Amino acid sequence: MTAWSGDFKRQATMRSKQFKNLPEDALSPRRGATQFRGANIVHAGQHNRGLVLQTIRARGRVARSEIARLTGLSVPSVFKITKQLCDEGLTVADGRKNGPRGQPATELVINPDGAFALGLNVDRDHLSLVVIDFAGRVRAHFNNETAFSTPDEVRAFLRCHILEALASVSGDWSRISGIGVAIPDDLGDLTLPGQPDSYRQWRGYGADQLLDGIIDLPVFQENDAAAAAVGEMVFGGGLVADSFFYVFLSAGLGGGLVVNRQYYRGARGRSGEIGFLPQFNPFRPRLTRLDKTLGDALLISRLYDLLAASGVSASSPGDLDVPELDKLPCVQGWIAEIADYLYPTLVTLMYAIDPNAIYVGGRLPAALSRSLCFELNRRLSLNLGALWDEQIVRHSEVGSYAAAVGAAALMFDSVTSAE
Repeated sequence: MTAWSGDFKRQATMRSKQFKNLPEDALSPRRGATQFRGANIVHAGQHNRGLVLQTIRARGRVARSEIARLTGLSVPSVFKITKQLCDEGLTVADGRKNGPRGQPATELVINPDGAFALGLNVDRDHLSLVVIDFAGRVRAHFNNETAFSTPDEVRAFLRCHILEALASVSGDWSRISGIGVAIPDDLGDLTLPGQPDSYRQWRGYGADQLLDGIIDLPVFQENDAAAAAVGEMVFGGGLVADSFFYVFLSAGLGGGLVVNRQYYRGARGRSGEIGFLPQFNPFRPRLTRLDKTLGDALLISRLYDLLAASGVSASSPGDLDVPELDKLPCVQGWIAEIADYLYPTLVTLMYAIDPNAIYVGGRLPAALSRSLCFELNRRLSLNLGALWDEQIVRHSEVGSYAAAVGAAALMFDSVTSAE
C-alpha cells in the first residue's frame, strides 16, 4: 500500500503553501480547472509493491500464492516483487507450510530490521521521540511532559536523547530512513490558557530549522492528527479496516480520514479538522455554544480541573492511567459530556462516509478511551435504521505515541515506493 507515498507528500507540502506554483485556473471552479491524471508504469509498480508489503504486514505471515489471491496480482508479478523485497532485506522467508499436494510453500514476513525511522511529536503539553522498526514496533521512546516548549527547548530535548535513540537501532545506521516531525498546524497561532507569549516563536518555524545541526537525516513535517491517522492506517486498525475516521484527542482535538487505504486530505487540506466545528450538544442543549469550537469543549485539561475539585491531583495523561479512575463520578461525567459533543459529528460521518470503523486515539489512557468508545457506541445505537456494527467506535491500536509513530511511518516512503 502506497497511500502515504508520492501524492500524500506532495499534498502535505502544498497544504502549508496552499496555492503556490499552481496554474491560475486551478483556483477557479470554471471548466478545465479539474485535472485528470493517469498512472504511469512506474507509479503502478510502486503501488503494487506497497500493496504487497502491506498485505504481508496485515497477515503477519503469508505465502506468495495467498498474496496473489488477496491483491489480485498475478503470481509472476508477486514473485518478482517479493524477490525484490527479500533482496533488499525488507521481508524474509520464515518457515514453510504444506502447499497443494504436499508442495512446500514459503511464507513471507516483514523483517523488523529492514528499515528504521524516528518520529518526533511536538505538542502544546508534551514532547515525544520514538524509534520504530519496519514492523512498527517502538524500539525506544522518550517523553517530556513540559507544556508550551519553545523551539530551543525542543532542540535541547533532542540533543539530550538523540544518541540514545540512535543506539537503539540494531545493525547498519544506513537503514534509518529519516525523521518525521508531527506538529499541529496552528502551534504558534491559537492561544490556550496558560500559554506564554514566547510560544509565538513557533510561527513560521519548521522541522528543518528544528533539526538543523542536530541530526543529518531526511526530514518530513506533518500535522499531528494526520500523522496519528497514518500511524493507525499503516500499523493499527488500518490493517483490518479499509476506511476509517480517526479521532485524535491530545492537547487539542483533531482527526483524520482514511478512504480505501488512502489518507484523504481534502481539496483544501482541511479534512478531519473536527476541532473547528461549533459546539453542539443535542442531549443537553444548554451546553450548546455555537460561538465556540468543539475543540474548546474537548480539552483533557478540563478533566484535570474536575479531578482537582474532587481531591485528585493530575497534570498529565500519565496521571490518568490509574486503575478504577474511570469509575469516579467526575470522570464519568466528563466522558459523558465528551460523548455528547462528539455524537453529532460522528453520526454525520457515519451516514455521509460510512467508514468501516471510527478509531479514538491520542493521549487519553486506554481505560478512559475505551469508556469513551462505549459511550459513543451507545449513543450511535440510538439511530433507528442504523446498519453498522454496534462496536463501530473502537480504541486505537497504535497507542499514546500515535502521532510520533505515524510521523516515523511516513519516512518509510522511500523504501516502500522504491523501484
